[in-house]
Amino acid sequence: MDTATLLSLLRRLAQAKPGRAELHLPEGLTAHDALQAVRASIRALEPPAASTPRPVARPGVTRVHIDGASRGNPGPAGIGVLMLGADGEVVERLYRGIGEATNNVAEYRALLLALERAVATGVRDLAVCSDSELLVRQLQGRYRVKHPALQPLFAKARELISAFRHFEIRHVPRELNAEADTLANRGIDEGSENPKS
Repeated sequence: MDTATLLSLLRRLAQAKPGRAELHLPEGLTAHDALQAVRASIRALEPPAASTPRPVARPGVTRVHIDGASRGNPGPAGIGVLMLGADGEVVERLYRGIGEATNNVAEYRALLLALERAVATGVRDLAVCSDSELLVRQLQGRYRVKHPALQPLFAKARELISAFRHFEIRHVPRELNAEADTLANRGIDEGSENPKS
C-alpha cells in the first residue's frame, strides 16, 4: 500500500465515532479497509529490517526459538523464528503465514525455516528451542514419526541438520518461547507466504 493511499485511509478512519463497546466507521469505509490501514501503519512505523540477515561470524552456539500456530487445527497457520547469536543478541526475527495447516505441521515448517536461515547465514553450531514436545522428541529419536504429513517434513529437517557441526534441540516451556509464539501469530494475522523480518 502506497503512502498516499494509507494516509487517505487513516484520515477516513480518524473520523470514526466511538460507541459503547463498538466503533462507528464513516460511510464508505469498511471494517476490512480499517484493519488494512491499521496493519499497514504498523508495518510502516516499525523499524526497517535488513534485507538480508547479517552473517553470524561469532564463535559459539547460535540459539533459535521456533513456534508454529494454527487457529482451528487445521486452520489458518503461521510460523515464527527468533534467532539469537552466541552473545544472546537478536540476529533475526522471521514470521510468515503458511495457509491452512495443523499445529504440528506449522511447528515443523517453523523448524525448517530456522534451519534454512541458519545454513544461509553460515551457522555451524545450532541449538533449537521449541515448546512442541512432539517435534522435539521426534527429532531426538524418542518418538516415531507416524503421521504421513509430518514424514517428509521430518526427512527434510534431518537433511538440513546434517549441515551443522553441532546440533541440539530441546523442549522449553511455552512462557520461555513467547516471542516466537508472537511471531507465529503475527504470521497468521498477515497471512503471507513470504518470510518477513
